[in-house]
Amino acid sequence: MKNIFCSFFAFCSILISAQGKRFFENGEVQLRNPVEKINLNYANELPFVKVTINGKMYNFLFDSGAPTVISQTIYKELNLEKKHRSKVKDSQKNKHEQIFTELPEMTIDHVVFKKIGAIVLDLSSAELGCLKVDGLIGANQMAKLFWRINYSENSLEATKDLSLFDLSGYDITIPFLTQTQKTPMIETKILDKNIKLTFDTGASGRLRIADQNFDSKKATRAVETFGTSAVGAFGAGKPVAGYIFRAEDMTLGNKNFPNQLIATGGSDLIGNEFFKDFAFIFDWKNSKIYMKRIKETPAKLETFGFSYRFIDLKPVVTFVFKEDNFPLKIGDSIISINNINLENLDQDGACHYTLNRIERDQETIDIKIKRDGKILDVTMKKKEYLQ
Repeated sequence: MKNIFCSFFAFCSILISAQGKRFFENGEVQLRNPVEKINLNYANELPFVKVTINGKMYNFLFDSGAPTVISQTIYKELNLEKKHRSKVKDSQKNKHEQIFTELPEMTIDHVVFKKIGAIVLDLSSAELGCLKVDGLIGANQMAKLFWRINYSENSLEATKDLSLFDLSGYDITIPFLTQTQKTPMIETKILDKNIKLTFDTGASGRLRIADQNFDSKKATRAVETFGTSAVGAFGAGKPVAGYIFRAEDMTLGNKNFPNQLIATGGSDLIGNEFFKDFAFIFDWKNSKIYMKRIKETPAKLETFGFSYRFIDLKPVVTFVFKEDNFPLKIGDSIISINNINLENLDQDGACHYTLNRIERDQETIDIKIKRDGKILDVTMKKKEYLQ
């Protein structure tokens, strides 16, 4: 967890009617080969695929934590029919009413999907706009195939026949339940509380549990925080007190994972910082995820103890560790980091530094901030917490 800032694009669609269930059941898929190899681009801790719709290529996020989503631009370009409107909630509990439509056809390499239900969303705002995504391949669409994923090799494969995937070495089996839009929910116990985690390939972080599931009396090693550390599909959540802590024990399926780093927040999620150490297979037919470890990355909390977001193209401190005499405060305007001026950026510049943090590979940084009309110079050193 070297980067505190984690962008979560997790949806929770409030659809409990039979109409909603049928909407996410619809659709069909055709494969040219028994096993299709799909070009995957794993960048900024998120998996992307190229999608062709009506002869035009688009960039989509491969997101098991969401239903399929298309941009307002695609919706208008194709003159698609509005099926209905319903409220959608993101990972930060922000709710908006959205259009639900049906996409006649889309192709991912040589995999053709037809009549897939999709939510129409503005994907141009804030951090989502910086990612330049045109849509999300969601769980309702993924559930029609078996998928094998390996981020280390930028590898994504799909098949209709699970027996075509060699499961030898996949010694971890995790059963899951599904939400209406087919999102996998895996059960675990953290701090002696039973929790359902969204298995979310659209989340760049490691592990996060909802604030109400945290018990400070049972977390023997924890850092207290304050602010906003995650962004959902409809923007950031409200600044809140939170924690990052070590869980001595966590079981997923038939495997125990000790000494895990977990943050608190708006939702219960497990994301790509955890998944990237594994190859894994989605099996919606049998409601199971199969995993095998491909590398061992220690879960370290190395950080400067703060994070920032670009608000109206200006970098503002939005998240801090609650420590005595911590030099930064929520709301501080950042003028520069290591003499790189961040005051007068255009949209491209703000996006560049959102995705390519100046401080990312540094051990010491010099920050110039503005607070209450005064200019302050601060030098900060990276620390490792919760060792």
